[in-house]
Amino acid sequence: MRLLNEPTAAALAYGLDKQAEGTFAVFDLGGGTFDISILKLEGGVFEVKSTGGDSALGGDDFDRALAAHLLRQMGLPEDAAGDRYLTRRVLDAARDAKEALTKLSATEVVIERGPGDLWRGTLTRDELDHVVKPVLDRCEPPARRALRDAGLEAKQLSGVILVGGATRMPIVRRLVASVFGREPLVDIDPDEVVALGAAVQADLLAGNARKDVVLMDVVPLSLGLEMMGGVAEKLIHRNTTVPCGAVQTFTTYADNQTGFDLHVVQGERELVADCRSLARFKLTGIPPMPAGMARLQVTFLVDADGLLSVSAREETTGKESSIRVKPSYGLTDDEVERMIRDSFAHAEQDVGERLLLVERVEADRILQATRAALAGSADLLVEGEQAAIEAAMDWLEKSKAGRDHLAMRAAIAALDAASKDFATRRMNQALAQGLRGQDIGAVESKVGR
Repeated sequence: MRLLNEPTAAALAYGLDKQAEGTFAVFDLGGGTFDISILKLEGGVFEVKSTGGDSALGGDDFDRALAAHLLRQMGLPEDAAGDRYLTRRVLDAARDAKEALTKLSATEVVIERGPGDLWRGTLTRDELDHVVKPVLDRCEPPARRALRDAGLEAKQLSGVILVGGATRMPIVRRLVASVFGREPLVDIDPDEVVALGAAVQADLLAGNARKDVVLMDVVPLSLGLEMMGGVAEKLIHRNTTVPCGAVQTFTTYADNQTGFDLHVVQGERELVADCRSLARFKLTGIPPMPAGMARLQVTFLVDADGLLSVSAREETTGKESSIRVKPSYGLTDDEVERMIRDSFAHAEQDVGERLLLVERVEADRILQATRAALAGSADLLVEGEQAAIEAAMDWLEKSKAGRDHLAMRAAIAALDAASKDFATRRMNQALAQGLRGQDIGAVESKVGR
């Protein structure tokens, strides 16, 4: 009936069970993945404030670390000298010992090295904690990042919900208490809480349950459009609550442009080349107009099921075009996490490249417009003006070839200043020609309207 992520389902189960209101962290450490979500419950509304995690981290990693420890105790290399059957038996023994040490302080480990050859040893909970700690420590950075993304401090949370079998381990619960500054909630079986929450949501959708609970999720990666120069313009930002939407108006870059090629992208990077391409569609049939005259209104809408609808409408003609895509299709949690990490790692470099490309596009635009004006209205130039404008254009060309966006911006401002009087005379001439032969009363009536 509807897809529901596991942490959200767990929060729904706890919210309905406890009748609680507040902000909760859902710490989901299963066999193969780790997810962390910050959710706000208020007035029967669940809102996912942020999400994160590590799709390559889970209880299986604890088993492998413990199995390697047991093999070393047996005097064998970590790959069991290539013996796959022994590796399997050691992994099974490691998992059994890990589960036993959830309640016991020590347990006996028996492993069959070969026919009639049994290895016996004792494993304590302290040993287990020491072995798995480097793996478990990987949970802390995503958890703290989720708090930052939600704009919260740990002390502002109302509680922490545990999900997944690995959260039964005492060391995991101690880590959660340390990171979030409170003991986690464990009233509901962590292996069943997701199924219970999903069942509650299905019952709600079927019309059999309470009607006063609303569930909201978030956009995992920003959604936007490609602009001139290969820059990504974000319309809906990461962690925006769904359903959601955004509207932005764009215009044409070149004179007599008769259409738009719209490229929908997803990601946190500033350049389209570093983002994920979602879809392309065209809007054609726009009458030729000077650059900057057309008005293209682009609307992004993400529905409750995570489907993105993008529509584009040229306001002067009413021409429309649209497309619908699923941003999450083919994208794993690991890829989402990698894209977010890359955006942090390259943030300064990306912003610099974006500023550079934006100024280059503006430089190209103003140079093109100035050349056209000089060619078409040379009679309006006064003595010495053309030389000053051309000198400013030469400076801008040289700046455009460099990598200093501030120098480019200064050169653009200098060209604007050098051509300001010339541009004013061209505007006055265009206005005079437009008004010539018209009745003053009719013009006043139009201006009044």
